[in-house]
Amino acid sequence: MKKKTRVILLFGGRSAEHEVSILSARNVLAALDRERFDPRLIGIDRGGRWHSESERTLAGATGDPRALALDPAAPAVGIDSLVAAAPGEAPAEDVVVFPILHGTFGEDGTVQGLLELGDVAYVGAGVLGSAVGMDKEVAKRLLRDAGIPVVDFVVVTAAAFARDPAAALAPAAAFGYPLFVKPSNAGSSVGVSRVRDAAGLAPAVRAALAFDRKVLIERAVDAREIECAVLGNDDPIASIPGEILVHHADGFYSYDAKYVDPDGASWRIPADLSPALTAKVQSLAVATFRALELAGMARVDFFVGRRDGALYVNEVNTIPGFTAISMYPKMWEASGLSQTALLSRLIELAIERRDGRRALRTGVGPGPSR
Repeated sequence: MKKKTRVILLFGGRSAEHEVSILSARNVLAALDRERFDPRLIGIDRGGRWHSESERTLAGATGDPRALALDPAAPAVGIDSLVAAAPGEAPAEDVVVFPILHGTFGEDGTVQGLLELGDVAYVGAGVLGSAVGMDKEVAKRLLRDAGIPVVDFVVVTAAAFARDPAAALAPAAAFGYPLFVKPSNAGSSVGVSRVRDAAGLAPAVRAALAFDRKVLIERAVDAREIECAVLGNDDPIASIPGEILVHHADGFYSYDAKYVDPDGASWRIPADLSPALTAKVQSLAVATFRALELAGMARVDFFVGRRDGALYVNEVNTIPGFTAISMYPKMWEASGLSQTALLSRLIELAIERRDGRRALRTGVGPGPSR
């Protein structure tokens, strides 16, 4: 009998999205094909310590994510435990890490670099793609240079704001109001504010700087929020697009609208788009995936102008959510790929990329390079 692939679910992390990661890990564990894969759970606490968690940790991961926590009594582990068999346990045929780590210290290339050093297969984008995808400013500049439309933005650094707040905020005045302020390196709408007038701009920037040293100020667009899932390595494919319908008092797809208010938002899959616009969204999603050097999976978020139909790429998520309300698995389900089949494909793509890296030469002399 063929041995199962061991799949390490890596979740939690040193991020403002710690609790959302726990919710995602719970759903990934529930959907994983146990006939093919043997799961192990590694939780990273807020201090960055790694712990071997039991499935019991995730069993109660429901409801308000702000109430979730890892088991403080779980034994500590190191990266060597990812590939080593436990005492009395037969070695796995292969090991793949599924980093379900949203936000900093997980989605930004840091964990990916660690796994590369350990020659461990892992799901999702590599070091470069993860780092670029996490930094909204860098991603937008690369997309703009590739001819992919993005909303107008300016950047405010913590140093510039501390030195002269008025001068740092002055370039944003040309956009008019309302504006959106967001940390450059964060997700799940953490630290994002909709600013209605000049009086609210500086407080919003201060709030965003609590999560990052660099903040984006973007021109507001009266737009529909469209999302599209991408899957693959060298030949990525796009899903049927979906649409986010926001009902929350914030007026945009905020953290509370996503995870706290049960009536804060709903979705429509497929999105109500013309065939031509659907094709354009899918084409731009794949182009974005390629331009940012992504791999495995990504969710590409778009704005579609309500008045002019203009299409903009808002941002990418290289480790999209897998919670009960997350769009990435839902869009693939609508495209004919169940969550179990999706997870299996992601694990296959991780092994494919790892094997491709192993085939590269690491020396210039004669003979084997590894």
